[in-house]
Formats: sequence, structure tokens, C-alpha cells
Amino acid sequence: MINREKMLVWLLRFFGGVMLLAVVAVCMPGSWMAACHEWLGLGKFPDAPIADYLARSLSAFYAIMGGLVLLISGDIRRYATIITYVAVVCIVFGVATLVIDVRLALPTWWIVGEGPFVAGLGVVILIVQARAKRGAATRLRPDVHRG
Repeated sequence: MINREKMLVWLLRFFGGVMLLAVVAVCMPGSWMAACHEWLGLGKFPDAPIADYLARSLSAFYAIMGGLVLLISGDIRRYATIITYVAVVCIVFGVATLVIDVRLALPTWWIVGEGPFVAGLGVVILIVQARAKRGAATRLRPDVHRG
């Protein structure tokens, strides 16, 4: 595996590992979730079943996606199409969350740290994946001179 491929593997593993940490929010007591919500400056956590459901189900979704990303990092050539899909979805999701976060008037640090970060990560994954593919294709062609 060449360095560009290793870079893609480690990028996916970092991304997947971070997303997998969301499993903590699925299992944490409601009082902890409320405390985190207030500590983040988001005010009092709504005392409604739908708020708890949405927070936990979104966290579960992030954890599931993190597990998927970790799995596909194990064979980046075999799962190249899925990696491309995940990267494109990250870009779309990042833009959508940016719009949502702005509409909801979330704190600036949240707005900047969520949507643009996720979209940017999707772009980086696409770039690194393209370079890894190009490097692999060049290695397979003996007529190509490296310089």
C-alpha cells in the first residue's frame, strides 16, 4: 500500500472513530445529556420525549456510520465506490447542516464546527481518494516514468 492509500485509510479511521464515539450519547443518562446541553451554551435541554429521542437516535446514526466508515477503511480499493458515496454524502450533509444551524441561530462555534467541517472532510476524502487511485494506476503501468 502506498503512502496516499495509507493516508486515506488513516483519514477514514479517524473519521469513523470520532463518529463512533457518539455511542456514548445513546447510552448516557438524561441528566448528563441535559448537563452537556447547558454546558455547551445551548440553554435548558427540552423536557420532552421527542427531544430525547432525536438526540439519541441521531447519536446512534452517527455511531452506525462511524462503524461503517471503519469497516470500509479496511479495503479501500474494494470499497472505493462506497467511500466516494460517503464523501459526497458528507459534503451534502455538511451544507444541509450549515443551513439548518444558521436557521436555528446556533452558536457561531457550532455553526463553523459542524457543517463546514463535515463538508470539508468529504472534500478531503475525495481528493485523497483520487490521488491514491492515480498513484495506484501509475504504479501498475511500467511505461510511465516517475520523476
